[in-house]
Amino acid sequence: MKVQVLYIEECPNWQEVGALTKHAFETIGIDDVPIEYVAIRTEADAGAVPFAGSPTIVLEGKDLFPPDGHTRALACRVYPTEHGLAGTPTQAQLEEAIRLRISSNPSA
Repeated sequence: MKVQVLYIEECPNWQEVGALTKHAFETIGIDDVPIEYVAIRTEADAGAVPFAGSPTIVLEGKDLFPPDGHTRALACRVYPTEHGLAGTPTQAQLEEAIRLRISSNPSA
């Protein structure tokens, strides 16, 4: 299973989202999933991957939280949560998104 966190250096949330994602996989019973961190440094880098702002969590080549559009902007991303907009999805949102993705694509 390929999991990536796409990020820009200036974003304060990319390491936290990596840890949350790893914990979400462990919570749903999938251990030892490596998280690959991919620095997005240029607009060309952003255009070459499914980047929607930093951090973007990618599972098997697709954004775990598909946005309305793709961006080349080197900017931070916000996620809607039950507490308002935040720099990371919640643990529960991550677990649900992973479960949904895996159930719709068992080879993921």
